[in-house]
Amino acid sequence: MNNSDDFISTVSHELRTPLTSIRGFAQTMLGSWDKLDDDSKKKFLKIIEQQSNRLINLVENILSVTKLSDENIVLKSVDINNAILPVIQMVSQQYKTHKFETELNKNIPCAAVDIDKFQQIMTNLTENAAKYSDEGKTVTVSTSFSDNSDYISVKVKDQGIGIDQKDAKKIFTKFSRLDNPLTRKTQGSGLGLYITKTLTEKMNGKISFTSDKNGTVFEVLLPIYNAGERVKCSVTS
Repeated sequence: MNNSDDFISTVSHELRTPLTSIRGFAQTMLGSWDKLDDDSKKKFLKIIEQQSNRLINLVENILSVTKLSDENIVLKSVDINNAILPVIQMVSQQYKTHKFETELNKNIPCAAVDIDKFQQIMTNLTENAAKYSDEGKTVTVSTSFSDNSDYISVKVKDQGIGIDQKDAKKIFTKFSRLDNPLTRKTQGSGLGLYITKTLTEKMNGKISFTSDKNGTVFEVLLPIYNAGERVKCSVTS
């Protein structure tokens, strides 16, 4: 089986799971509507909604993967801090049981990035940090830079249970799903980090992570725009 066949086979399997669940609960409701109490109806509808959202997310990620090779990257001078703020606001509305904090260095230079792709990267990392940590935990996003480096550092830190060292090599591969209590109860496509790494590298950046039992920190390094001049970017909040 070649890579294309393997990809199609995996996608078919991933799509079948939520579709089977949606059809099964819809058929149950249609066939037994009068016998179901209101609590059961709400429970089944909630499952249908969750699986529909899972399906939408999966399709969006698959479309992103298929377009990656032809992705049109336009690098411009971007204020990273200002680009991060709306992402945090959006994700915090989706995960209202989590706390979100920012530690943004107001003196960082501008970065050379495609702002849409950068915000997609930040959305993936921030959503993952919330998704794979328990309710009430804090997600921290920080920016920094060093005078002797040509890169700006963006870090996303969670308070999850960490990533086992044996999973380190596969975490950025297609359809990778780690096996731990949090990932078993959380549904995902296994494509988000693959897309994130690919987009980061297309913008001449680097991505890595460190992890222990207290949580995980993903770090994205992005090139400074016109590193020789290091134009300062200011935050407007």
